Amino acid sequence: MSQSVLFVCLGNICRSPLAEAALRRECAASELTVIIDSAGTGDWHVGQPPDERAQATAARNGLDIGHLRARQVTGSDFHDFDHIIALDNQNLRDLTAMRPMKAVAKLSLLFDHVAGRAGEDVADPFYGEVEDFDQTWAEVTEAATTIRKWLEASQGEPI
Repeated sequence: MSQSVLFVCLGNICRSPLAEAALRRECAASELTVIIDSAGTGDWHVGQPPDERAQATAARNGLDIGHLRARQVTGSDFHDFDHIIALDNQNLRDLTAMRPMKAVAKLSLLFDHVAGRAGEDVADPFYGEVEDFDQTWAEVTEAATTIRKWLEASQGEPI
């Protein structure tokens, strides 16, 4: 039984696509089958590719995310994914508020999966510079490594 993870930020063009790419790379390297996607709580960028700076950051790290398209979280996501991981506390609060009754997805914050960082936000690099996107990449990559290890250890059972 494969597991599934949905990363969520505000617009789904910066942080969550980078987190998606980082976990995809981690899982592919360890031959772990996991369904991975990303979405936003807002609808401003639906259908658009990731921010050009996010694409450039991924490319510098050997990944192409240009094919990804922003989408908004839907009620069915709470039933279709085992884990919905928010990139910051505001999005976690928004997800908690929109969570349907009888939802199966476990909600968490990305940094709750990183030792010593529980409760912290991944800063939104949208209004920042290239180095802010590099910092986001470093953070989501660190978290992806930990999440992959937990998924492997769970041997197909939801973590």
